[in-house]
Amino acid sequence: MSFKQQFNKHAKRRLKSGKVGEVRIIGGAFRGRKLPVLSAEGLRPSADRVRETLFNWLQFEIAGAKCLDAFAGSGALGLEALSRGAQSVTFMELNPQAAQQLKQNLQLLEVNNAQVLLVDALQQLSTMNTTFDGIFLDPPFNKGLMQPTIDCIFQQQLLRPSGWLYLEQEKSLPWPQMPEEWKCVREKTTAQVKYGLFRQQE
Repeated sequence: MSFKQQFNKHAKRRLKSGKVGEVRIIGGAFRGRKLPVLSAEGLRPSADRVRETLFNWLQFEIAGAKCLDAFAGSGALGLEALSRGAQSVTFMELNPQAAQQLKQNLQLLEVNNAQVLLVDALQQLSTMNTTFDGIFLDPPFNKGLMQPTIDCIFQQQLLRPSGWLYLEQEKSLPWPQMPEEWKCVREKTTAQVKYGLFRQQE
């Protein structure tokens, strides 16, 4: 039995058990593909319409971009970036089962320009010295993770000057503090979520 056949068999079994949901890729090379995702506390895939809006904002920049999906969870944001031509995506995820599911999904899509790191994103970011064209930040809600993560990203200089930063957070909260030159250039809200795109402004 091939890997794909084994994968689909186990995925269907987990779906029947109620332990797995699914995420649909909106556009690009993998458009319409539905992938299983773990149902776990704090794991909240970005909604279809949120991702569609975000990647409309990034439509001329995602191809060839080196991206980081911190607090990856289902990996919905990074997978969408890969589908639309990102050069590479690094996924960070603390939950071992979610990380394993993401690795399996990347195998299923036959993606070889991505890596999944089983790490605490905040700790990992504090030791990194690479740079990215774009970073997706959608940490678990009600954990107070957004501001310290933002602080770490800029302390470590992980974003290129021409890069972008995507934030997704509770609707009721103000945006975290940023360096003075970094501004929110696009933002929208849903019933529970506020999401926005930040860039360095001259």
